[in-house]
Amino acid sequence: MIRVAMLSYHTCPLATLGGKDTGGMNVYVRDLTRELGRQGIHVDVFTRSQDEHVPHVLHDLGYGNRVVHVRAGPEQPLPKKQLAEYIPQFVEGIQAFAAEKGIRYDIIHSHYWMSGLAAEMLSDSWQIPIVHMFHTLGEMKNRIAQSESEKEGAYRLDGERRVLKRADRIVAATPAEKAQLQWLYKADARKITVIPPGVDTCHFYPIPPDEAKEYVGIPKEDRMILFVGRIEPLKGVDTLIRAVACMRLKEMERPAYLAIIGGDPNASPETMTAEMRRLQSLCNELCMNHLVVFLGKRGQDSLPYYYSAAEVLVMPSHYESFGMVALEAMACGTPVVASQVGGLAFLVQDGITGFHVPDGDHDALCEKLTQLLGDPALRQRMGENAHRYAREYAWEIIAGRILALYQSLLQGKVEIYL
Repeated sequence: MIRVAMLSYHTCPLATLGGKDTGGMNVYVRDLTRELGRQGIHVDVFTRSQDEHVPHVLHDLGYGNRVVHVRAGPEQPLPKKQLAEYIPQFVEGIQAFAAEKGIRYDIIHSHYWMSGLAAEMLSDSWQIPIVHMFHTLGEMKNRIAQSESEKEGAYRLDGERRVLKRADRIVAATPAEKAQLQWLYKADARKITVIPPGVDTCHFYPIPPDEAKEYVGIPKEDRMILFVGRIEPLKGVDTLIRAVACMRLKEMERPAYLAIIGGDPNASPETMTAEMRRLQSLCNELCMNHLVVFLGKRGQDSLPYYYSAAEVLVMPSHYESFGMVALEAMACGTPVVASQVGGLAFLVQDGITGFHVPDGDHDALCEKLTQLLGDPALRQRMGENAHRYAREYAWEIIAGRILALYQSLLQGKVEIYL
C-alpha cells in the first residue's frame, strides 16, 4: 500500500467554504483524499491547528484516512505572512506524529507554497519524493492586483521559486498554468504534469429545479443568478453586481436576482472585510439591495441545491488557476458564464457549456446573461452539455491519474507529462 503525507498547512480540508482562506483547494484536498482512500491508498492530511477545541485527529474522510491538526504557533487563524514563521514547528509536529504511529510515508503531496516549504524539510529527513500543486500563483495575482495592498510580498514569490526547484513533480491544473510556470518562473517543463481537479459526481448532479428551489427557500417561479466563492477583489464580484444592474435597466419581464455565497455579510463594522463593505456600498449606490442577496457561507451539502436552483452560475474572476465552482455547477447541469482567464478559459466551453466574457467588462457580462436568461431552450441545451462534460472530470478518473503519477515517481521513472 502506498502511504501519502498530504500537506495543507494554511487551511483545513474540513473547513466551511466561503471564508477568507477556504475555497477550491479545500475541496480538492478533501475529495482527492477520499477517492485515493477508496482506491486503497492510505493518506494522512496534515494541516495547522487553528482551534484548540477541534480534535487533533479526525477520521471524517473515511477509508481509515485521517486529518491531523498539528500545533504550530497559536491555535487560531493567523495572517499568511505570520504563518510562514511556524512552518518548522509544523514539520516537527508531523515528524512526531509519524514516529508515534510508527508509520513511514512513501510520498509527500503538498498544496500551496507554504506546504511546499514544509515538504522540502520532510523530504530531506525522510528521503522521499515531493509532488506539489500551487493552486494559485503569486506572480499571477500581482499581475491583476488593483492596489499595492492586494499584491503578494517577495517572501511568497521567493518561496514559490524555492518549491519549484525542490519538488520532484509539479501538478498544474491546466495548460495555461503550465505556461505561466514556465513563463513567469522559468520552471523546468519536464517536472510539470497537467492534471485537472475532479468533481464528486455522486454529490454534484442535476436536481429538479422545483425541488432545489424548495430546499433553498425560494419560489419556483423565481430566477436566480448565482456566485459562489471567496469575497476578495480578484473574484470580480463588483463586475457581476454592475452587470445585474445593467440587466435591470433593460426592463426584463421577470428580473433575476443575484445570490452571493461567501464571506460574512453580517459581520460587525470592525470585523467585516474591506471587500464586503465595498460590495455592499456598491449595491446601495446602484439601488440594488432588492436584487442582490448576500447569503454568507454555505456548507458543501447544500451547494448542489443552489447550483440546481440557479439559472446560471457566474465566475467574473480576474484570475482563476482552475475554477472548481464552475465544474461543480456544470456537474449539476447549470450553464456557466465566466471570465476568459486562466483555467476558466479551458474549463468553460464558449457557446457550448456557457459563455466567456472579458474580465472586468460588465456590459459584456450583462449581454450574455440577458441572452441566456431570455432563451430557456439555450439554457437547457447548455446545461445538458455542461453535465455531460463535467462527468469527464469525475474524481475516480482524476485520482487515477494522480495515482499513476505517484507510481511513476516511486518506480523511478523519468517521464515528460503533457
